[in-house]
Amino acid sequence: MNRLLKQASMVVVSTFMMASMLSHAAALPDFTELVEEASPAVVNISTEQKIVAKAANENQPQLGPNSEELNEFFKHFFGQQPFGQQAPPPQGQRSSLGSGFIVSHDGYVLTNNHVIDGADVIHVRLNDRREYVATLVGTDPRTDLALLKIEATDLPIVKMADSDKLKPGQWVLAIGSPFGFDYTVTAGIVSATGRNLPSDNYVPFIQTDVAINPGNSGGPLFNLDGEVVGINSQIYTRSGGFMGVSFAIPSKVAMSVVEQLKKDGKVSRAWLGVLIQDVNNELAESFGLDRSNGALISRVLPDSPAEKAGLQSGDIILEFNGQSIAHSGELPYVVGQMKAGDKVDATVYREGKEQNISVMLEARPNDSETLAQSQQDQSRFGMVVGDLPAEIAKRFDIESGVIIEQIIGGAAARNGLQQGDVITMLNGKPIDNVTSFNEAAKAVPNGRSVPMRVIRQGYPMFIPFKIVE
Repeated sequence: MNRLLKQASMVVVSTFMMASMLSHAAALPDFTELVEEASPAVVNISTEQKIVAKAANENQPQLGPNSEELNEFFKHFFGQQPFGQQAPPPQGQRSSLGSGFIVSHDGYVLTNNHVIDGADVIHVRLNDRREYVATLVGTDPRTDLALLKIEATDLPIVKMADSDKLKPGQWVLAIGSPFGFDYTVTAGIVSATGRNLPSDNYVPFIQTDVAINPGNSGGPLFNLDGEVVGINSQIYTRSGGFMGVSFAIPSKVAMSVVEQLKKDGKVSRAWLGVLIQDVNNELAESFGLDRSNGALISRVLPDSPAEKAGLQSGDIILEFNGQSIAHSGELPYVVGQMKAGDKVDATVYREGKEQNISVMLEARPNDSETLAQSQQDQSRFGMVVGDLPAEIAKRFDIESGVIIEQIIGGAAARNGLQQGDVITMLNGKPIDNVTSFNEAAKAVPNGRSVPMRVIRQGYPMFIPFKIVE
């Protein structure tokens, strides 16, 4: 009897497990129909570029003067960046492979800027093996997007989705040409949305675990309805290959760029003119906020829209143009989606009270003008510093110094500095302001540690600061 009961129990358990497995399998999506419908609008992109002999370091992406430290940081953070970019041969031509997709029946094609950057000839190959030489309509390096045009009609196109509706956990699928293997399909889920990366202030990236490799750049990321929710752009890697973390540009950002590139061949963005930082729990408490929220203004740039509107260092922007600002990284994207001449309201927290301030946005100056205005490009140190806000100086009883407004990487990251740290002494010289910091920084040698006095949340400390040669 016991034997029969045991056998019956085993049958019941086995049946339950099989039913559970079948139910689980039935819940997994079938991508075959999606791939068949979407693939004709996905294209392969290759480029040709005439190369003259150059020093090896000239072939690497440059972030500014004396940017070897920053290049090293991005090499380690993103691996080979952009995807698959290799040091070109000394002379002759080179070809690079990437992906893209058709956004209009008359031949507009969207891809990543880094796929076609510096190309003399751009080839676009369709799913049916037709090949065209494309014209570059325009690029937007800030979002890493480029719009191409091929002379063809009645082309298949992708359907675009509202990426704002995307949620973590949803299934997504990529089609592209990793390592030159055309129309490779990979799938995964959305890991997170609204990711801010060190190199991109204007893109709230979609993070996924979809396998993305060199050659996938510029290719589409689809939802289960066969609509494009993103453009595959970057990976996080320590090996140069896929490690389970990839990033895509949201479709809403991309289509805004496409409209401007079609119309003007370039992208213009509004400019506020502030340097900002996150509000952590300690800062929130010190300012009297009930929770960490908003974008803390660490510096207002001279003659900027922010200065003209009366924004001040120490203000915390809680809302901008009707959109809540939970983290500082959200503000550049919100401002960047607006146009010069737009008048918007900002809700700021100042001296324990919320108040509304109207701001008339202006056209963003080019990078060289912004750099000349702020004099904040501390690329050798891997950080951006600004004059010490009076509010912070008073709160922590600091007489003078400079505040770290942004950690870019390089020496600052390696030496453990943090955004919000106040530097009061460098290499034995007191730091009163940005000017004195710049003077002291020039004398800091490579390859040897020098003392740096830092105040972090009111606690002073010395750290050995070293710039690697």
